[in-house]
Amino acid sequence: MKLGTFAALSLALLSQAALADNKPTPSNSPRARPAMTKPGQQGYSGLGAESVTAEDIAKFAAPPLDSKVSRRIQTMLDVRGAGGGALTKDGARMFFNWRVTGTTQVWRQDGAMKLPVQLTGGEDNTSIAGLSPDNKFLVVSRDIGGSENPGLYLLDPKGGKLELIQHTPKVQTSLQYISDDSKSIYFSANDIKPDSYAIYRWDHASAKRELVFDTPGQGELADQKDGQWLLVKNLGNTQQEVYQYDLKAKKLTPLLGQNEVEEYAVSFGSKPNQVLVMTNKLGDFQRLYSLEGGKLTPITPDVKYDVQGFTIDEARKRVYFTINEEGYSKLHVLDGRTLKPIALPKLPAADHTSVSGLSRDGRYVQLTVSGSQMPATPVVYDWNTRKSTVWRVPETPEVDVSLFGKQTIETYPARDGTKIPMVVRRPAKCAADPCPVIVQFHGGPEGQARPGFSPSAQLYLDAGFAFVEPNVRGSTGYGKAWLHSDDGPKRLNVITDIEDAAKYIKSAWAKNGVAPKVGVVGGSYGGYSTLIAMTMFGGAFDAGVALYSISSLETFLLNTAPYRRILRISEYGDPVKDKAALGKLSPMTYISRLKAPLLLVQGVNDPRTPVGEALAIYREMERRKIPGGLILFADEGHGASKRGNIVLQIGHTIAFFEKHLLGK
Repeated sequence: MKLGTFAALSLALLSQAALADNKPTPSNSPRARPAMTKPGQQGYSGLGAESVTAEDIAKFAAPPLDSKVSRRIQTMLDVRGAGGGALTKDGARMFFNWRVTGTTQVWRQDGAMKLPVQLTGGEDNTSIAGLSPDNKFLVVSRDIGGSENPGLYLLDPKGGKLELIQHTPKVQTSLQYISDDSKSIYFSANDIKPDSYAIYRWDHASAKRELVFDTPGQGELADQKDGQWLLVKNLGNTQQEVYQYDLKAKKLTPLLGQNEVEEYAVSFGSKPNQVLVMTNKLGDFQRLYSLEGGKLTPITPDVKYDVQGFTIDEARKRVYFTINEEGYSKLHVLDGRTLKPIALPKLPAADHTSVSGLSRDGRYVQLTVSGSQMPATPVVYDWNTRKSTVWRVPETPEVDVSLFGKQTIETYPARDGTKIPMVVRRPAKCAADPCPVIVQFHGGPEGQARPGFSPSAQLYLDAGFAFVEPNVRGSTGYGKAWLHSDDGPKRLNVITDIEDAAKYIKSAWAKNGVAPKVGVVGGSYGGYSTLIAMTMFGGAFDAGVALYSISSLETFLLNTAPYRRILRISEYGDPVKDKAALGKLSPMTYISRLKAPLLLVQGVNDPRTPVGEALAIYREMERRKIPGGLILFADEGHGASKRGNIVLQIGHTIAFFEKHLLGK
């Protein structure tokens, strides 16, 4: 199975956990409380649970919700789309991930519309990493407590006990691929150095591993073919170097990105020595190219939209790519050999059409369609018979999704005149009187708020709020110049897009001289944006909820997980060279401007934005008697992933806005 088939094609969870920028076992050992020096400065150190006391974990546990509130959210969480999975080579059986038990687990389905059978269980998220070419075993990935240090296990397709491949505390172990003969499993792990990944071969028969590749760096195996690897070295979230590695000769050859600051995604093509490359190096937008003889030849149209992703089946028969048209996903297919367009089967009209799985021989493709009132629906298409089959249908118990609010794509003006795109949903009752507005900033920051089916957004509409998701400068989907306009100190020039959203809404959406109240929410970088909105731009927003957020860019870069640090420095700035800018861009610098109510929500085991970030802000809120609060989830990392915690997170967030924006 080619690397990343499931990771790259899986659907985002329809909950606030999906706001994440993007998990060691929970620790309750007493630790010293984060030391505060002068007001506005932080002195904590450590990662996750190491920087919070057991007393604080108990003190800031989420209080129970009113049963009516909890019931409403539980009902909405039961509204779920159906994603794709791993098909056996004969197309008769599928393995897929499902959250119906409250956490992601692995399920088997023995035919279209057959009753699924649960294969894994427990309280920790477990998902498919790969299916062996001979269909005799699955490789599954399990994370504990949201620590983002998953391990790999073997699983018999019939079910039974998991067989350990590797699961080591504070080490990320990730499947790279399973050999064509199903005898070897290749995986990566940062067990030699925490900020570098080696690649190992695990022998299925002997259950022993051997080191295959250990050149230092943030590398991943993008594809493999005929004893050749395509290796991508990440220098940042949007900066990569590409190498070709000959396994037999142990020779590493540079291909792309060396001495550049460019973005690349690659895969082998069908021709010998051909590499398919997605990049925005030669223009403002991502485009797909064929690399042959050192020359990049475009194979997708020259349009003012990004090619947001592509994949090719193992047999190299067909290339699938998706174009991001104003946030809507439009799927296209090319013949793998001629690279000429191929007509897709007729599918239901939808906002988004994407690939969610491919059979190894390329015969079957799983297409997922969805829309604002259409939960994700998978269709398996057989290229041989030209027939489409729905394997599973979405579930909408007790909810009429035809009543979900439709979204519009609008813009608001930044202070320099730039038009900032935003996805807008409005309750019907807002037609007469101004409804309070919730502005949600996405994570990343290299992310994009996109239109589509969203039960969590609908909960805000049902509560009486308009719901707005801006794509401020620095977001993906609008070209390279837009994406990189907030890199490092340049963020100082565009951070005002956050305040301008509130200013525009209060002015343009006022009715009869009454401006709507405006709240702000977001997770990860969206949580950072929320804290900036509430501090640097204090007074612009009337209440805020910051989920797993950054309070100081300096302490964040110091304490985030080592494997994340280099990727984040390229985005936020160098802790030494850009120290002054990092200070100016940190919410803690402007803590004296915080006046409006603020709620903080944080996972104790978060390796990305350590819990100390939330505690530091909360200590200042306590000292200054700012209304609000702090919720800690002892068994979560970067975002709530367990159903009970998701309910608590959404429930307390909406209740906080109801109290401070609606007066309930």
